[in-house]
Amino acid sequence: MRRTTFLAGFLFLLPALALWAETHDDFHHLGQINKASIVMLAEEGLVPADLAASIAKGIATVIDEQGHAGSARSSNYLDFEARLLELSGPQASRLHTGRSRQDVGSTYRRMALREALLDSYDALLAARLALLDLAARHVDTIIPAYTHGVQAQPTTLAHYLLAFSAAFERDAERLQQAYTRLNRSPLGAAALGTSGFPINRERLAELLGFDGLVENSYDANLVSSVDSKIEFANVLATSAITIGQLMQNLHTQYHDPVPWILLEEEQTDVSSIMPQKRNPRPLDQVRLLATGVVGSAHTVTLNAHNTNSGMNDYRPGTQALHTAAQAQAMYKAYVSVMTHLIIDKQRALDEVDIDYSTMTEVADVLLHEAGVPFRIGHHYASELTSYGRAEGKRPKDLHDEELVRIYEESTGQDLPLDVGVIRQAMDPAAMVEGRSGLGGPQAEEVLRMLAGHNLSLEAGFEWLNASHERLVDSAAGLERNFLQLK
Repeated sequence: MRRTTFLAGFLFLLPALALWAETHDDFHHLGQINKASIVMLAEEGLVPADLAASIAKGIATVIDEQGHAGSARSSNYLDFEARLLELSGPQASRLHTGRSRQDVGSTYRRMALREALLDSYDALLAARLALLDLAARHVDTIIPAYTHGVQAQPTTLAHYLLAFSAAFERDAERLQQAYTRLNRSPLGAAALGTSGFPINRERLAELLGFDGLVENSYDANLVSSVDSKIEFANVLATSAITIGQLMQNLHTQYHDPVPWILLEEEQTDVSSIMPQKRNPRPLDQVRLLATGVVGSAHTVTLNAHNTNSGMNDYRPGTQALHTAAQAQAMYKAYVSVMTHLIIDKQRALDEVDIDYSTMTEVADVLLHEAGVPFRIGHHYASELTSYGRAEGKRPKDLHDEELVRIYEESTGQDLPLDVGVIRQAMDPAAMVEGRSGLGGPQAEEVLRMLAGHNLSLEAGFEWLNASHERLVDSAAGLERNFLQLK
């Protein structure tokens, strides 16, 4: 399997995604809702053709009037209607047949949230792409892995980073699932119990690019408006916690005078009083943004907590949209960090070599090669560690005589295999490459996982493109049907 970077394979997608970067405001969404409503009402015969044409012209005029810079673009339907009545007469109020500000508001909020979700998904893919690009360049880079904040075992940088890529993959799956539930239309539910008019809710959903309906009309406005926002915000919070952990892991390296991974110097700030000090501000920034996402998402939940259904506490999408904006900024800052890291491979290996993180392999090889029960081998490896640390020696500094003697003293038996086997077991690179388990750090397995993550990322881009294309196509279809009325 060829070792290469992942970045080049996806660069061609980025310009296309940028074309969809425009974020529409609630007035724009209200205009689309009004266009869809008059199209449906005309198709169903609920509004005569001549009146539908007059209303359509009025809708277009209101949208044009408020399309210039500095215009007042209200998302309140009654404001829109007031101007529409001036233009098309009192009969134009039939546009509101079978509707309420309740379902109109629920609809444009979902339209805003689905755009924010796709933008967040786009930013997440960029973050994962940067991570996989770094991982692909460090399949053989041996690094120390830590548990409880203590060096535990050697692994590779690629293996470590793929763990975080797997978390990003789960975040992407959650966002896709959230989008499936979010991209459902409440329009036509009216206030909560529909109306006496035969409103074609399915057609309204189709015209506005929704994949289906929030079927129950009470649920449409008063219940699903809670959980849809909480689900979206909490997916972003989960992702933020993962990113915060990774940033903190990187930040911990700065506790060491000679880190094995650090930011390029131009990315850091020189202390105002201590000339030697380089402050890794970008790590602070990403972590602060991640904390903001978690806090903002929690606020979305708290706004809905202990409220009656139908209250206004939880209905505005502002807080969820703020969470999404913070998450997008977090992903962008994260990409900058990942693309400005310096990895000192030799320093990372030296960090592993000065400690005894290969001792599990010593116990394993005694079991595998000589049938020594694991707990006995574990005891020997632990005693060997204590002795070496007390003597100020690295594993590679221990003499053969010491390796043999400690075994005899700790077990009361002769070492049952050649001492060279023990020495080989203490080699970090050999330990890593000797792994045979699924998902391990050995190069063959890491390359297999990289390929899988590559395919997963590609599928994510394809899903994003397809989701955007459906919205673009539905908007174009709505415009065609609307123009035919005029």
